Amino acid sequence: MSPGRILLAIAASIVTMNLVPAYAETIQVTVDRLTFSPADIKAKVGDTIEWVNKDILAHTATVKGEFDVMMMPGKTGSLVLKKAGDFDYICRFHPNMKGRLSVEPQ
Repeated sequence: MSPGRILLAIAASIVTMNLVPAYAETIQVTVDRLTFSPADIKAKVGDTIEWVNKDILAHTATVKGEFDVMMMPGKTGSLVLKKAGDFDYICRFHPNMKGRLSVEPQ
């Protein structure tokens, strides 16, 4: 292999390594007996939060102006995190249900 081709292969490898995205996680939160569990979540931009509703009632995970995820009874709702920050969320139907989501940059 010629020196020019080796250099080109090395350069292509370096560029490709920089373009590979970081792996995103899916974090599950169980909704059961009018509670979010875990109530405090730490995640990164790009991660997905999946709320699994085990109650017989509909719930939401809501931060006014940011997100509003609906979970019908026995179903899931999910959200891909697009913004860093700390978010205190509630269920719109049951405001005593509270959770906190801390999102770090990727």
